Amino acid sequence: MVNHRIIDDQNTELSAEDLAALRENLHEQRRFRQEQLHQLSAAAASRADALPARRSAAQLEVSVKLAASARLVLADVEAALTRMDLGHYGTCHLCRGPIARVRLLIVPQARFCARCQQVKEAGR
Repeated sequence: MVNHRIIDDQNTELSAEDLAALRENLHEQRRFRQEQLHQLSAAAASRADALPARRSAAQLEVSVKLAASARLVLADVEAALTRMDLGHYGTCHLCRGPIARVRLLIVPQARFCARCQQVKEAGR
C-alpha cells in the first residue's frame, strides 16, 4: 500500500521552531546576497581594465542585472526579518490574511499569500 502524504496548504500556524528555522534561512540568504554583491562589485572593478570594450560592456550589463536582482532579493529578505522583529511576519500585504505555512517554508520572504500573489502577477 502506498502512503500518500497530503500537504495542507491552508495551515497557517507557525511554531517557535518554524520561526527559528525561517529566521536562520533568511539570515543565510542575507549573507549569500551580500557576498554575491561584494563579488560582483569586485569582479566588475577588476574586469574594467582587462577586457576589450565590446566584451566588457556585455559582461558589465550582465553584472549590473545580476546585482540589481540580488539587491531586490536582499531587500525582500531584510523586509521579512523586519516583519519578524515587529511581529507582522506571515501576514499578506494585500488581504491582511495569513500566509500559508508551507508557502513560507518554501519562500520565507513571501509578502503575499498564494491567492494575492497570483492576482498581483496576473495584473502585470
